[in-house]
Amino acid sequence: MTFLHELVDRLRTRARTARAAVFRHEFLVGENTRILDIGSEDGTAIARVLAGTGIPPHNVYIADIDPARVHAGQRQFGFVPVVIPESGKLPFPDGFFDIVYCSSVIEHVTVPKKEVWTSRSGRSFRRRAEESQEAFAREIRRLGKTYFVQTPNKWFPIESHTWLPFIGFAPRAAQVATIAVSNRFWIKRTSPDWHLLTAREMRTLFPDAEIRRELFLGLTKSLMAIRR
Repeated sequence: MTFLHELVDRLRTRARTARAAVFRHEFLVGENTRILDIGSEDGTAIARVLAGTGIPPHNVYIADIDPARVHAGQRQFGFVPVVIPESGKLPFPDGFFDIVYCSSVIEHVTVPKKEVWTSRSGRSFRRRAEESQEAFAREIRRLGKTYFVQTPNKWFPIESHTWLPFIGFAPRAAQVATIAVSNRFWIKRTSPDWHLLTAREMRTLFPDAEIRRELFLGLTKSLMAIRR
């Protein structure tokens, strides 16, 4: 298990480094750029992406539903903390940010966190998740003059939140039951709060963006919506 854990961590680090390179190639970031990382946790990821760009910390806003994490990021990096609700608009006017950055977040915008284990109807969960993700994407487009949104590809055989094969294709009830069991012994523990997206769905959510594919062994591992 330790070997598998180390292998996956190395692959994830490599993927994140590659995505950061794509971001820095596509977006000009300088001392006057104002950027929002939505779903930032404590800001560690965006700090790595922006390292060496010259952007001052007070121009980097980190937004998350967890107050402790964003305030930890403020203390560590000097970023501006923004505590956000699970749904609804952020307290900024249209086009306030030069860039909105969002990595591996939109698939988690589904139902309230308190309901993720009890929401077992695939039809209901999918409908509510699609409504939430549409509103979330609309908010990203509203806030950012440009944006970078990354999410795992639904059709990649190894599901990224569980590290289990093909669970992303399973019915909702089977997903919840499988995760409940695997969390007891498997090295990757997670919550069944995700609704994975396809390239077609990403094009629908972000019609003014270019959809890029991140490949692994010739298969599309993740999707990136880039509006420059």
